[in-house]
Formats: sequence, structure tokens, C-alpha cells
Amino acid sequence: MKLILIALLGVLARAGEIGGVVVDARGGEALVRVEVRLAGTTFATHSDDKGRFSLAGVPAGDYILQISTVGYRPVRKSFSLAGSEGKEFEIILSPTTLRHTETVEVTAGPFESVHADSPSELTLSGSEAKNLASVLADDPLRAVQALPGVASNDDFDARFSLRGADYYRIGLYFDDILLHAPFHMVQGEQSSGSLTTFNGDMLDNMVLHSGAFPSRFEDRTAGVLDVTTREGSRVQPSVRVTAGAANAGVMAEGPLGRGHRGSWLAGVRKSYLQYIIQRTTDDPTLAFGFLDAQGKLSYDLSARHSISLNLIDGHSDGDRTAARATLGANSVMTSAYHVSIANLGWRYAPGDHLLVTNRLAFLRERFDNQDPQNLSLAAGMYGEWVWNSTATWSWNPHGSLDAGWSLRRIRDDGFTNNYQFNPLAIRRLDDYRGNAWRGGGYAEQGWNAAGGRLHLAAGLRWDRHSLSEIQVISPQASLGLRLLDSTRVQFGWGQYVQYPELNILLSNFGSPALLPERANHFLAAIEQRLDQRTRIRVELYQRQDRDLLARPFYDPRLIGGQIFNPPANALYRNSVRGYARGAEIFLQRRTANRLTGWVSYALGYARLRDGEARVSYPAEQDQRHTVNVYGGYRIRPSVNLSARWTYGSGFPIPGYLRYDGSRYFLSEARNLVRLDAYQRADVRINKSFGFRRSRLTLYGEVVNLLNRSNYRFDSFNGYNAHTGQATVHLDKMFPILPSAGMVLEIEGTRNSP
Repeated sequence: MKLILIALLGVLARAGEIGGVVVDARGGEALVRVEVRLAGTTFATHSDDKGRFSLAGVPAGDYILQISTVGYRPVRKSFSLAGSEGKEFEIILSPTTLRHTETVEVTAGPFESVHADSPSELTLSGSEAKNLASVLADDPLRAVQALPGVASNDDFDARFSLRGADYYRIGLYFDDILLHAPFHMVQGEQSSGSLTTFNGDMLDNMVLHSGAFPSRFEDRTAGVLDVTTREGSRVQPSVRVTAGAANAGVMAEGPLGRGHRGSWLAGVRKSYLQYIIQRTTDDPTLAFGFLDAQGKLSYDLSARHSISLNLIDGHSDGDRTAARATLGANSVMTSAYHVSIANLGWRYAPGDHLLVTNRLAFLRERFDNQDPQNLSLAAGMYGEWVWNSTATWSWNPHGSLDAGWSLRRIRDDGFTNNYQFNPLAIRRLDDYRGNAWRGGGYAEQGWNAAGGRLHLAAGLRWDRHSLSEIQVISPQASLGLRLLDSTRVQFGWGQYVQYPELNILLSNFGSPALLPERANHFLAAIEQRLDQRTRIRVELYQRQDRDLLARPFYDPRLIGGQIFNPPANALYRNSVRGYARGAEIFLQRRTANRLTGWVSYALGYARLRDGEARVSYPAEQDQRHTVNVYGGYRIRPSVNLSARWTYGSGFPIPGYLRYDGSRYFLSEARNLVRLDAYQRADVRINKSFGFRRSRLTLYGEVVNLLNRSNYRFDSFNGYNAHTGQATVHLDKMFPILPSAGMVLEIEGTRNSP
């Protein structure tokens, strides 16, 4: 016994100790409850409240340190330990949705603006975007729908409205390029569902500018969603295989070239969402599937020059052949939609104070819809060539000048048919074909003063359209003031312009003489930091709209008690003006540990007046009350729970309608009838399992946990010319719907740069 005790004391005397800290790659926040273990041994522990860990009594030898937690890429570090030696590690974990990195990205705080000149900016972190995208659709724009102030009462549609404005007036920028319709959808079908064509796993950041947005953004009047893609890993190759209730995909990435001067990223997705939709709704309109692929190459030509190439290609197909017998003569039975995007970028930094970026992009969209007789109902092709150039010059320690210009060559052609049978007669409802140049430029000066407590920005845009030859000058300005270390106020003002689409300017019902739509934004906000990672914010806004496009005499209605039957050739006019005003308040906590999320409430009023139809009415996206709640909690190192609840008091049913008992009738008032309030609660749990060079994460989700019956407006299907009774169809959306998915991540061997 004495000899055994002496031998044991000798081993302990030669044992070493391992310690360190685990931090988040974004901002360096200490990560709590992270699993730390020595592979192939019983030595294991969790990081404490300060992110620190310690393993004592480790014998001399060669080891692999494994660090993992749900939502982050696992890290493996090989090392050797001599007798009684101590080793200290700094472990940097990258969220699974971001590029793998071994350095900490220094940030001023979790709520600091990406653009200091934007007074109304909301960002989505990688874990927030992934948990909110839903297992069912895995769509990044569905994560945006949960942000404070955003309204979306449609389970089937990735698009959303903002402060009483529809998606048509919100700009989606993808790596500095304004996209047109980057969705899987049935083009031309109002009741079609939609899914975003780009994969959420390739995104780096999503920033929503809700009002008074900076002058660098063009051709939209309500708001901007600015999306940037990440690079592939320059550390080591990896593969992610995903499979869920609605789609499956694979994404791979890795370093490129000697010295890891570049990276590559490629992925493909295939949907089988149509099978789920067919089993949860009796409306075959929504039965469509998709296939898309995306990739990105990034390479540093030198310390000052870098290039990137981003490619996306997506196909959508709708097939309602099974319902052929019940479809109308002019119903869509089959549809095809194809979207392609190519974006070539070049960044040049000739010095420490100047950065120049150039982008050349190509966008193309094609669609074809056919009826039950296999005759073409509508078809078209949209295309753009885009050249953007921007420069940022930090000419002064307290100021910087941003400037840039863009040139877009746009082409659009298409048609819409209507058929009569016995005998067959074809009526061309609409026909458009042509191209145009769309140019613009901006300059914006920013200043910092009072030791960084005051930030002022002022900018000016110039825009021109070759068809109308209308030139517009649009000023913008913003001011941010930090009254105290924890209190700041922001103000914003700007004028914005949006030219009509070519399919309207060249339509049988449009004209090249149509004016651009315009909006004036006014915004004031106050924000109080309760601690480093918690804030409460109140924002007041007003948007004044004018020259909005409408077809004043397109809808049937009552005038002086008599039924007005609209003409077949009702024209587009710049006949509408109005306002949107309201207040938003939200409480947010953002942390990689414990409880993270927000609670938000928005009160809004959006009213319009059509000067030619002589009627005032609520906007179609007017919703008085909107509540968005999101919360996430890492229960254990391998388990994360998140939940979301959305409430909307209801959008108007578009048109001149009144509701009497269980029937609809024509009315003299527009948008008088509203849908019932929308409510939906979703719950999601993520569980990960770590292996030697791979990790499996299982996702479980319940959509509409409370089984709330929600409806959306589908279509207006005519009226009785004698009684005025109208036929309106509403779609019932998702019932309670459980779903599950998995992600298998496989890490390759790390190569030395």
C-alpha cells in the first residue's frame, strides 16, 4: 500500500494543468456553459460565468482539446503537455452561420450601428436569424418578419410590410446590389407563396433600415433590407448537410490558394415543401417546389486588392395538374420561374484612408404560366446589367466622405392573356416590351464631434430614368447624440424617390409619362441602455407619400348608391397621396449566454387619398397594432430553446366592400372590412451531438403551437351586378404543424497556410 501511494504521488507531481477562456468571435463576449474536454479521456468541464475553464491533474502526453456548444462551430486544438506543465488557451468560437475565424472581431457593443448615418437600424445576429428562419422553410426573410415594427400576417409568403407600406416599396440589397424579385414563387399570382432564393447559411449580416435610410440606397421609398454574404472559411474545409421537413441541401467551404489568400463557398438546396402544403391546405395554388444553387469565391490579389464572385441560380415549378377538373378556364395549372444572379466585386484600398468598391452584376428572371388547356396565360423576362461604384474617404479624424454612382440597364417584356372557349377566343389583357437606363449618384459627409458623442451626416442623391427623362434631387440628413453614456437620441429626415417598373411604364394601361413615387421621412428616437447588453428604445416616425401609382377606376364599387362597373382599360395614374405615422417601442437583450431576444410593440396609422377616385381609405398594409416577441436560451452546452410569438390586429381586405352577416357586398368605402387578428406562436429546440471530426444537430419545431386559425386574403372573384353581393376568397393558413430537421457538419483536415 505504501508503494502504491508513493507511485500515485509521483504521478500527481508530474501532472499538469490546462486552463483558458472561451469567447465569441463577434465582440469577444465570454461564453458560458461551453463543453471543454480532452478527446479520448475522462477529463471534461464547462466554462464558468466568466468563460474560463480549468482541467487539473492532466498527465504528460499528447492531447486534443475539444470545445463545443450548440450554435457554434466546434474547435479542436492539438498540444503536448510536459510533466507539471501548465498551458493557457484562448478559444474563439464562431457561430455556425458565420465564417470560421481564429480572431475576434472587435466591436463597440452588441447594439452599435453598422451605419452610423442610419437613425433607424435593426440587425439580426447569426443565431437569431437561424432560429427565426424556421425549420419548415429555413428562409432568412422569415427571420426579418419577427423584427420590431415589421408586419407579416401570411404564413406562406417571405415578403413583409413596413410601417404601412408593401414589399414593393422596400429595397432588398444583396452585396450592394438592389435585387428585383429574388424569390421562388408563382409569378403573377397574387396568392402565391414565396421563399427566398439565397441560403441563410451563406449570410454574414442582415440590417433593416426602417426609415430615413442613408443616401447610398436608391429607388425605394419605404425602407431597405441590406444583406451581405460571408466568405468561406480560410481555416479549414468543411461540409454541412441539412435535411428538414420541407427541404434538403448541402453546403461546402474552404480555403483557396497558397497562404489561404482566398476562400470558396458552394451550396445547393432542393425543396419538397409542396408535399407538406398539399396536406395542410385545400388550395393547390400553393403547390410549388424549388431547386437552387449558390456559390462565392473570394481572393486577395494583394494587401490592397481583393475580388469576389457571387452566383445564385434558382428554379421554381408549380403543378396543379391534380386539380385540373376544378380549375377555371383562366386559372394557372402549371408554372415555371427561373432567377439568376451574378455579382463580381473588386475592393481597392490605396491607403489607410480611402476604400473604393466596384461591382458589376447581372440579374435575369423568366416565368411562364399555363392554363388547364396548356395555353400560355402569362410569360415574361426581366433582366438587368448593373455597375455600382462607391468610395469612402476618411479625410479627417472626425469626418469621412462617402460617394458613389450606379448605372442600370433594365429590360422587361411580357404579356397576359385571357381565354374564352366554344368558340376559342384570345384576349390580350396586357403587353409590354422595352428597355431603359436608370442612373444615379450620391455624396454624403459625416462628422463626429464632442469626443464622439455627436454624429451628423448629410447627403444628396441625384436620380434619372431614360424613359421619363425625369431627374430628381433628394436630400437626407441624420443626427445622433449621446446625452449620457447610457442614453442617446437620434433624428432623421430624408426625401426618397422610386420610379415605376417598366412593366407599368410600357403597359397598355400605363405610360412613360408616369411620375416617380416620392416620400418624405421624419424620425426621432431615444434609446436607454439598461446595461451593456440590454436596451429599451422608443421610435416615432412619419412618412408622407405622394404620386403613388394606382388604377383609380379599376375596382367595382358603389357611387351615390349605384353600382359602378369598372372599364376594362382602367389606366395607371399618380393619383394617390397619404401618410404613415406611428410609434414603436421595444426591449431587447442580446447576449450569447442565457436569455436573449426582444419584446416589441408598434402602433401605426397609414391612410391614403385617391384624388381622382375621390376617396380616402386605410392603406392595404395598415395595421394598428403589431407585437413581435422572440426569446432564446442555451439550456445546456448542447441544447438551445427558442420561441417566437407574433400578433397583428389585422390588415384590410382590399376593395370597396362591406360585411353583412356572412356575406360581402360592394360599398362606397374602400378597405373598410378587415381580416381577423393574426396570432402565431412557434417553439424550437436544437440539440447537438459532438464526434471526433463531425457534429450532428437535431432541430425540432412546432409551428402555430396554439393551433390558432389564421386567414389571408386570396382573391376577389366577382360580384352580382343587380344586388351588389361580392365573392371573396380567404385562405386558411398553417394549423399546428410539428416539423424536424438535422444538420451534419464535417470538418476537414486543417492545412497550414
